[in-house]
Amino acid sequence: MTAADEQQPAGRPVEAPAVPGPRAPQRTRIVLAEVSRSGSRADRTRSELAQQTRVGEALVQGLMRAQLSLALRLSLLVLIGLGGLPWLFAIAPSVGRVTVLGVNLPWLLLGVASFPFLIVVGWAYVRLAERNEQDFVDLVQRPER
Repeated sequence: MTAADEQQPAGRPVEAPAVPGPRAPQRTRIVLAEVSRSGSRADRTRSELAQQTRVGEALVQGLMRAQLSLALRLSLLVLIGLGGLPWLFAIAPSVGRVTVLGVNLPWLLLGVASFPFLIVVGWAYVRLAERNEQDFVDLVQRPER
């Protein structure tokens, strides 16, 4: 027996201390029209991207196709710009014999001018790729009309 049991007179029940029990959960009313309106188009699109549904996959493939197209176009520009110079010098040997400041023109174009050209093409690629990505983000986050 405990000390509390000894102090209670015989025949009287011992009362438990008042402990708050679990409360009944509050009822929430859900109206289907409100649920369908609450999810915006951007939320659905982000959800489709995250869940990798066919729509989300099509959106990502569109972005990848745009980035690949950009890379191929700029690669073609570099190929024509730098790869065409040896063809120019082979077809028109007089252009290959021109000297500027005592240096042959082919050396200047291929050895010096090619680096700024590649830097400009690289800068353009980064800028246009970021624009593609921003267009993709705008498409995903565009509010429903």
